[in-house]
Amino acid sequence: MNELAMNGGVPVRDKFLSYGRQCIDEKDIESVIEVLKSDYLTTGPKVKEFEEKVAKYLGVKYAVAVSNGTAALHTACFAAGIKKGDEVLVSALTFAASSNCVLYCGGKPVFVDVDPKTYNIDVNKIEEKITEKTKAIIAVDFAGQSVDIDKIRKIADKYNLILIEDGAHALGAEYKGKKVGTYADMTEFSFHPVKPVTTGEGGIIVTNSKDYYEKMILFRSHGITRNKDLMTGSQGPWYYEQIELGYNYRITDIQCALGISQLDKIEDFLNKRRNIVKRYNSEFSKIKEINIPFEDKFSNSGWHIYVIVLNLDKLKVSRKEIFEALQAENIGVNVHYLPVYLHPYYKNLGYKKGECMVAEDLYERMLTLPLFPAMTDKDVEDVINAVKKVINYYKR
Repeated sequence: MNELAMNGGVPVRDKFLSYGRQCIDEKDIESVIEVLKSDYLTTGPKVKEFEEKVAKYLGVKYAVAVSNGTAALHTACFAAGIKKGDEVLVSALTFAASSNCVLYCGGKPVFVDVDPKTYNIDVNKIEEKITEKTKAIIAVDFAGQSVDIDKIRKIADKYNLILIEDGAHALGAEYKGKKVGTYADMTEFSFHPVKPVTTGEGGIIVTNSKDYYEKMILFRSHGITRNKDLMTGSQGPWYYEQIELGYNYRITDIQCALGISQLDKIEDFLNKRRNIVKRYNSEFSKIKEINIPFEDKFSNSGWHIYVIVLNLDKLKVSRKEIFEALQAENIGVNVHYLPVYLHPYYKNLGYKKGECMVAEDLYERMLTLPLFPAMTDKDVEDVINAVKKVINYYKR
C-alpha cells in the first residue's frame, strides 16, 4: 500500500478504470454473428471490403489487412526490401514492434532521439544518423499526433530512402488537413482493442504504390500466388506456386466484419477522445507539477493516449510513487514507453544507455492517463480529481 493510502486516503473510485478499452455495440456484435453464419470465416469477401473501406476513408489506392499491427510493420519492411546489412532509422520512444520489424528482415535499427515537445522523432537529428547503409525511415506518430511528415519526406527523398509511417496510434488523425496515411510510401495502422477502432487483433498497411501492394499481398500468405504472370508455369486450375518466403499473416473475415462496423463510428470515437482531452488540458494546465501534451499546429491528433510529464523537481517523490498512488485510487495509469534500446534484448545486441537522452529523460517522467470513447463524465472527473489529489499530496 502506498503512503497516501496508508495515511487514511479514501480512493477516488471504488472500481478500477483502465487506461484504454474497446467500445463494442450491438451493431458490431451483429456484424460478427452474420459472418459466423456465412460460408467464409477467413479469406472471404469481408477482407476485401474492409481493405477498400479503409483505403477510401484515408484517400489512398491500396490497403493490405493482416493479422496484427506488428505483422503489418514486418510486411512493410519486406516490401521495402530491408535485408541484412541495411540500416533503418526508428524513433527511440515507441513500442518494440516499430524496430523489431527491422530485425525480422535482418536489418539494423538505428535509433533517433525525439522532440522534447511532441515526443515524435526529432527531424533535426535524422540526417546525422544517415549512413551509406541507411535504407529507410520508420516515423512513429506518438500518441496519435502526426510527425512532421513533409520535412521527413524531404530528407527521405534527398537520400533516396523509403519512408514508412508507423501510424499504429493515429488512424483518423490528420496532418495539414489530410488523413495520416497519405504521405509516406507505406503507412501501418493497428486494430488492437485500445486503438482508435478494433478488429480484436489486426493491422493494415496502406500505400499508393502498386509495386509495394503486390509484394505485401504475396508476403501475407506464405509467398504463394496463383497469378499466372508470376508463376513459372501451370499444371491445371488448382495450381499455385510459392515464389517468396512469406508468412501466414492473413486476417479473418470475422475480424474484418468487426472492423467494417467499427470504422462507421471512427469520427464519433475521435470526437469523444478530443473532448476528453480538452477537459484534461483545461484542468491539468493549471498544475505546475505536470506538463500537458503539446500539439503542433499542423496536427489534428487522434489522441490514442494522453501522456502527462511530471516535473520531478517540484515533487517530493519519483514517477514510481505517483504511479502507485494513482493505481491505489483505481486509476489505471500506464507508461508509454521504455526507449526500445533499453530492453535487455537490445542491450544484448550492443545498444547502450545514453544513445537518446531526451527519450530517456521523458521516460523517467511520463504517465499515461485513461482515455477512451466509452469514458463517462464521471470517469473523466475521477481521473482529474485523482491526479489533483495525488499531486497535491506529493508536491514540494
